Amino acid sequence: MSAPVLVTGATGFVGSAVARRLAARGFPLRLMVREGSDRRNLAGLDAELVEGDLSRPGSFARAVKGCRYVFHVAADYRLWVPDPAPMMAINVDGTRQLMIAAQEAGVERIVYCSSVAALGLIGDGTVSSEETPVHEHSVIGIYKKSKYRAEQAVLALVRDRGLPAVIVNPSTPVGPRDIRPTPTGQMILDCAGGRMPAFVDTGLNVVHVDDVAEGHLLALEKGRIGRKYILGGENILLGDLFEMVAGIAGVKAPGIRLSQSVLWPVATASEFLSRKFGIEPRVTREMLAMSKKKMFFSSDRAVSEFGYAPRPARDAVRDAVDWFREAGMLRPGRAR
Repeated sequence: MSAPVLVTGATGFVGSAVARRLAARGFPLRLMVREGSDRRNLAGLDAELVEGDLSRPGSFARAVKGCRYVFHVAADYRLWVPDPAPMMAINVDGTRQLMIAAQEAGVERIVYCSSVAALGLIGDGTVSSEETPVHEHSVIGIYKKSKYRAEQAVLALVRDRGLPAVIVNPSTPVGPRDIRPTPTGQMILDCAGGRMPAFVDTGLNVVHVDDVAEGHLLALEKGRIGRKYILGGENILLGDLFEMVAGIAGVKAPGIRLSQSVLWPVATASEFLSRKFGIEPRVTREMLAMSKKKMFFSSDRAVSEFGYAPRPARDAVRDAVDWFREAGMLRPGRAR
């Protein structure tokens, strides 16, 4: 029997897509899962499960033992947290310790799933790349800061210890199996359900989650150690994205465009209520600050170096809406 491939975060949105792509290629799978985690995304996968947690480095040695490759996809992905320390510990310290454990176990190659959140952002509609300058003080939001620090930690291990890691930077994945859902998935759900009356003027890069998964495997096969690769799709204005979602779902698109300043008091109140009652806010001041810049990126490096070929954003949105509907998560909205 050939050595297994470890995937962390396989119960999640991107991780489950990576695991399924690996299974389709015939790789034997070992999946690191948290105790008590929601495992619906593992249905139908033939895989060895090993319990582990990024907050418990002592669980890493067993997870990586005997593995040939590691795909580190797990992360605490929330755009707002009342206390940043646990997220930093998981995303930064947990990642660093897992990388060290994998190298000490003799893993041949690692694909680390970072994020475009860790990259430089021009923000005026100009497309950013892996080489766009970035400094931590310009990174807005605790999640983005955690991913920036984690990526820097991986790069330092490549440089100082010869860590055999390739870094991929997905943009904004959408598509099937978004069970949580992700913040972007929630926006699509709200819009498809006719419950998105207004939006802010910003832009993002939308990519099908299965294309992101394929990009992980291409990075394993053809990526260069210590090099970053954006796994993106189509740059699109948020208003145009909601028009697309509404057209696919057959509901009325939001028609009111708001400035970030108008929503600032709403965000402040939302954060207060979230701290008081323990519910995740739909809008925060950090989200509004992030939305002031259009998050447009280029995947040219991945396209040219290993043949990455993302599909149009409409295909990703259609698959997301169809899956939400089939999963019973999409409540009927106001018809067009």
